[in-house]
Amino acid sequence: MTDDLHKACEVLRSGGVIAYATEAVFGLGCDPDNEAAVQKLLEIKQRPIEKGLILIAASWEQVLPYLDVSNLSNEQLHRAFISWPGPYTWVFPAKRSTPKWLTGQFDSLAVRISAHPQVQALCRLYGKPMVSTSANLTSLLPCRTTEEVRLQLASRIDYILPGIVGTQTNPSEIRDVITNQLFRAG
Repeated sequence: MTDDLHKACEVLRSGGVIAYATEAVFGLGCDPDNEAAVQKLLEIKQRPIEKGLILIAASWEQVLPYLDVSNLSNEQLHRAFISWPGPYTWVFPAKRSTPKWLTGQFDSLAVRISAHPQVQALCRLYGKPMVSTSANLTSLLPCRTTEEVRLQLASRIDYILPGIVGTQTNPSEIRDVITNQLFRAG
């Protein structure tokens, strides 16, 4: 397992796109600060940059550099904190310095502190968050097994981190941290 995690980190550092297990489905990930890697991921997904992306991390400290929390109340922050780690994605105001290739057309960024042990280990070893989007082509269902990822995406991505998805049946719930508005049910 450790060798697989080290290989995944090497691929991320070199600007590659990896597939990895999350709480419900396999995700596609790359280094959020590498514009070329993000563009490659968007091409694989056939996803418009305007939609913005999610960052997945092992800790709050990993996503904080991308977020502007200066005007958030303790209650708003508490909403997110009590749900983490877990399959909950929260949309926060983004810092002006956060790249548009992450935020898309928005002034916000979606972030999740994952409870999946492999995601936790990978982000800790990598030392930062990853971009996270479901591992599938736009018209197909998200992959839930390593074999499904191989069949659908092996020729398009740089590495598949072997793993097993968690027990969640749906991708993460997405809410706005300021208004608590539900964007996607989990």
